[in-house]
Amino acid sequence: MNALPSFEQVRDAAARIAPHARVTPVLRSAALDALAGAELHFKCENLQRGGAFKFRGACNAVWSLDDAQAARGVVTHSSGNHGNALALAAATRGIAAHVVVPEGAVRAKLEAIERAGATLHRCAPTQAAREAMCAEVQRATGAELVHPYADTRVMAGQGTIALELLQQAPELDALITPVGGGGLASGVAIAAHALDPSLALFGAEPLGADDAAQSLARGARVTTVVPDTICDGLRALVGERNLDALRTHRVEVIAVSDAETVAAMQLLWSELKQVVEVSSATVLAAILKQPQRFAGRRVGVVLTGGNVDLQALPW
Repeated sequence: MNALPSFEQVRDAAARIAPHARVTPVLRSAALDALAGAELHFKCENLQRGGAFKFRGACNAVWSLDDAQAARGVVTHSSGNHGNALALAAATRGIAAHVVVPEGAVRAKLEAIERAGATLHRCAPTQAAREAMCAEVQRATGAELVHPYADTRVMAGQGTIALELLQQAPELDALITPVGGGGLASGVAIAAHALDPSLALFGAEPLGADDAAQSLARGARVTTVVPDTICDGLRALVGERNLDALRTHRVEVIAVSDAETVAAMQLLWSELKQVVEVSSATVLAAILKQPQRFAGRRVGVVLTGGNVDLQALPW
């Protein structure tokens, strides 16, 4: 289940999640438009169920399962929003969710996963440890693995953001999302270009975890980047298939520093009046860092989540 989704699969996902997911608003800010020299349309997935876009992909995966498979539950590894989303999606179907979480994950996010009804399984903070623990839970329970970004069903669900946004703001000529593992960026690219092949597509990535930007520049997947960024949602290495989609759809990735991202996060709180988490703010940071790429354009800006530990703000 880790092939890239087709546009039809994104459309199917939209129908499948419609009874459960929220249609999130698109907000504007004259002050931010003036700062950017562009017309910015903010897609507020921080107002999605569970406080992040991840509910879309998780919900599509859960409701794609046949009854026999669903009865055995679902499992994933996630330090935050995807785990929370899968727990919430599983609850809409009344099935078990198991979430493998690395030591040192954001406490507020772990509490949200537990509140949503999932069983937590702790492991060392490495990709290998996460995958080993997932395999162990699968063996013990028969649960279906729902990967955070390499799962076709998850990518198709995330792509529904583009369908919705282009209905709400059909005049867009550019679109930007954050890039971590690439589930969102690839799903959105596939859906956006199916609807409008002329759209310019951008990704925003932390400088301290800029493996997608390096991979696109080098023409081969770079796996040696050790993430060093406060953007906890964007530390994953971009998936192989996800990278293929970014390349195919000519997504330009802009890397931004943590300082630039925190400044953008403050602007979004103060001007847009939206609580967004630091990973979400990379998109505005990228636009403000390279204004010449966006000048005069009508830009769809995906704000991915708003799950913030209010006791540990990054300023």
